[in-house]
Amino acid sequence: METFFWALAVFLLLNAFSCLWRAWRGPTVYDRVLAINVVGTKTLVVLVVVGVVAGRGLFLDVALVYGLLNFVITLAASRFMETGRLGGEQAP
Repeated sequence: METFFWALAVFLLLNAFSCLWRAWRGPTVYDRVLAINVVGTKTLVVLVVVGVVAGRGLFLDVALVYGLLNFVITLAASRFMETGRLGGEQAP
């Protein structure tokens, strides 16, 4: 079963590289952001799989923090593309 998990991790990493190619060649900015988000999600899953196989709980903690950062960064990038700014309304 351990061999299956390692093969799964390698497959996900190879798939993440194909998503990086899409991020580099994407026709629109939205395709690029989505591809980077998918790469972040695949990295999160690889961290969880490696943590389970290695029996280390630290990998699961790192994966949780990485997932939260991935979510916040995607929201910030989406807001910046939508409005052209990251912050809220500025007072005069």
